[in-house]
Amino acid sequence: MSNQGDLVTPSPAPPIPTGPPPKVPNRGRAAAPTASSNADTSDVPEFEFFGTPRGLPPLTEFLDIWDVNMVSGLEETNKKLHHTKFYYSDQLIVRRGQEFQIKVTFNRPFKPAEDKFALEFLMGPSPQYSKGTYIPVFPTAERQSSWAGRIIDSSENIITMGVTPLATCIVGKYHMFVAVVTPYGIRRTRQDDHRDVYILFNPWVAEDAVFLDDDKEREECVLTEMGIIYHGTYDDVAERDWNYGQFNYGVLDACLYIMDKSEMPLTNRADPVKVARKASAMLNSRDDEGVLVGSWSGDYAYGVPPTSWTGSTDILLAYASSKMPVRYAQCWVYAAVFNTFLRCLGIPSRVVTNFFSAHDNDGNLKTDIILDENGRIDINRTRDSVWNYHCWNECFMSRPDLPAGFGGWQAVDATPQETSDGMYRCGPASVQAIKHGEICYPFDAAFVFAEVNSDVVFYSRRKDGTLDPVKVNHSHIGRMVLTKAPGAMTRRDITEQYKFPEGSKEERTVLEKAEEFGCRREKSSLPVADVDVLVPTLEINLGDDFELSVEFVNRSDEQRTVDAYISGSVVYYTGVSSSEFLFRTPSVKIGPNKSVKEEMMIESRKYMKHLVEQANLNFIVTGKVKETGHIVSTMKVVALRNPKLKVEVSGPGKVNEEMVVSVEFTNPFTFSLEDVYIRMEGPGIMQPKSKYYSLIPGGSTLLWTEYFIPQRAGTTRMIAVLDCAALRHVHGQASLTIKP
Repeated sequence: MSNQGDLVTPSPAPPIPTGPPPKVPNRGRAAAPTASSNADTSDVPEFEFFGTPRGLPPLTEFLDIWDVNMVSGLEETNKKLHHTKFYYSDQLIVRRGQEFQIKVTFNRPFKPAEDKFALEFLMGPSPQYSKGTYIPVFPTAERQSSWAGRIIDSSENIITMGVTPLATCIVGKYHMFVAVVTPYGIRRTRQDDHRDVYILFNPWVAEDAVFLDDDKEREECVLTEMGIIYHGTYDDVAERDWNYGQFNYGVLDACLYIMDKSEMPLTNRADPVKVARKASAMLNSRDDEGVLVGSWSGDYAYGVPPTSWTGSTDILLAYASSKMPVRYAQCWVYAAVFNTFLRCLGIPSRVVTNFFSAHDNDGNLKTDIILDENGRIDINRTRDSVWNYHCWNECFMSRPDLPAGFGGWQAVDATPQETSDGMYRCGPASVQAIKHGEICYPFDAAFVFAEVNSDVVFYSRRKDGTLDPVKVNHSHIGRMVLTKAPGAMTRRDITEQYKFPEGSKEERTVLEKAEEFGCRREKSSLPVADVDVLVPTLEINLGDDFELSVEFVNRSDEQRTVDAYISGSVVYYTGVSSSEFLFRTPSVKIGPNKSVKEEMMIESRKYMKHLVEQANLNFIVTGKVKETGHIVSTMKVVALRNPKLKVEVSGPGKVNEEMVVSVEFTNPFTFSLEDVYIRMEGPGIMQPKSKYYSLIPGGSTLLWTEYFIPQRAGTTRMIAVLDCAALRHVHGQASLTIKP
C-alpha cells in the first residue's frame, strides 16, 4: 500500500501496438452498423407471435402455404418481359419499375374477405421499411406499400400475384417470403435461396434513372455481350474483340460482391450515379483491394498479361472466389470489365477510345514538351505524356444532381490515373458538360475535358532554366473518339459529342469558359514557322525492315536551313519512352518553295530487341530554322502489325449440337517463341478455355482443335488470343450464326 504524500515516479510508456490497426467500430456513433452487405442475411422467424408465446397454437384451420413458384424459367413470362432470359441462372431476375409474377399455392382456396397474406422482400442484415430493405407487398388495393401488388389470377388453390417494384428501389438480391396473418401471429415460409429475387436497373421504364429511349442503342448497350475495343493509333486504328459475358453464370453475383466489398451502403445502391462512381474505384486495386491490378511494366510473371485476356468472365469469377485482386490490367481491360459490371446490373454502357489522350500531370490544359536551346527534346524534363489511345466507359443515366440538360451519357473511368476525393476513380462526368466547358460540375469533368482538349506546347529551355513557348499544337489531343456502332460490328465516331470542331467559334467559347473555372492555357501569340515537316503514315509488319521518309517543305520565297533532330524510340502505348533506337542530326537546306526528303532505312534488328508490348514506334522530328529561329516539329506513332491467328468453326451450327473450332498459328520469325498461352471463348457458345505451349520454333505451326456445344441461338463470334513475352496482341476471330 502506498503512503499518502509519496511522490509518483513516471514509468516507461507501453509499446505502440504492431500490425494493422483494427477496423473502427460503430459503437458510440450509431445505434447499429450501416447495412452494407447484400450477402448478409437476417434471421426471419417462421412464426412471429403476437404477444407472449405460450407454445405453438393450432393453425390447421388457417391458410397455409404449400408451394411458391417464382416463374423463373427461361421461357416463362417474367424473364421474357424483363429482358433477363439470357442470364445463366435458375433464379428469378427482374428489373425494377416493371411488374413480375409469383404463384403461391395454398392448402385451400384463398378467401379475400377472411384471409390476409403478403409477399415480403428483405435485403441485408437488418431489413427496415424506412431504408427500403424490407418491403411487404399486399394483394389488395385498400392496402399497398411502396411496391404495388395485385392478384392477377386465382385458380382453385393457386394465386398468381403481380408485384411492381418501385422504379427507384435498391438494386440487388432480395430474400422473398410469403407471410400469412393468423389471430396468433404471422406464419412464414422458410428461407430458401431458390426464392431469392435479383432486381436490376431498368432502361426500358421511363421512371427509372437509366431509361434509354432508343431500342437499337439499348439492345447494344445492355443486352449485347460481344464487344469491339479500338486501339492502335489515330491513323491506323486496330480492333480487338472482347466477350463482356454479363449473362454468364456467377457474373451477377460477382458484381454484387464488388459492391459488398466496397462496403457501399445498401441504400445507395438505388442510385446509378453512386453505383457507377463506387465501381470506378472498385474496379482498380490501388486503394481498396479492388478487382484489377494495373501494370504497364512488361513483367507479368505473377499473373496474366493484360493482352492475354479474351473476356471479363474469368476476371470477375476469379475475384469473387479468391477475394483478392486479379493481376493484370491496362486501360482497355479496366474499361471492358467495367462495361460488364454496368451492363450486368442493367445500366446502359459502352467502351470508348480516345486517340491521343492527354495525361496531364499538373492540372492545366497543356501537355508540355521541353526542348533544349537547339530544339532537341529534353526527355528528363518532359513529364506530361500523351497516350496513343486511352479507353474509358460511358454509362447512360439522368443526373438530378446537375442542372437540366446534363443527363444522358456520362464518362466513367476505372483506370487508376489521378485521385478523385482521395481515391483512384473518375466520374461519372456529364459528356454534355465536358463538350460545353461546364467543368465545375461533379464528377471529374475537368480531368476528362483535359484528356480531349489539351494543347501540346513546346518550350525551349534556356541555360538559366527559364522556359519560352515556341510552338503550340491545338489539334493533336483528342483527335478522335470511337465506340462500337449499335447493332453492327463497325465503329462509330463520337468525337463531336465531346468537343466542337477544331478552330470553330464554339470551341473558342468553350475553352474560354473552361479558363473561367481555373484551367490554364498557353495564350502566347507565337509566329508560325514557314517550314513544315511531314512524316507519312506507315503500315509496317512486325519484324520488317522499312524506309522512313521525312519531308521538309519550305513555304517561303527564300532559302531555309533546318538543323534537325530525328529520333526513333520504342514506346509504350501510354506515350512513355522505353528505348531510343534511332538518332540523326541532319542539316537540311531547302530552296524557296521547294521540299527536301531525308530518307533512312530502319532495320528490324535495331528495334526488335527493344520492343515492348503493343509494338509502338514513335518518331519525333524537331529542329530550328537558322534564318528565323522558328522551331519546327512533328510526331508520328507507328503501330507495328502483328501476325494473326486463323480461327475456323465447323458449320452450320445449331443449339445443343456439338461443333468444332480450330485455331492455327505459324511463327513468322526466325527465333522461337517461348511460354506461349492461347485463350479462346465465345458468347453463348463456349466458356473460356486455354492452352499452353512451352516452345514454338521459328517457322513452325500449331493447331488447336476444341469441341463445343452452343447454348444459345443467334449471331456471335469465337475469339482467340495468343500471348507470350516476345509477342503480344495476337488475336483472331470467326463469326458464326447458331440456329435454334
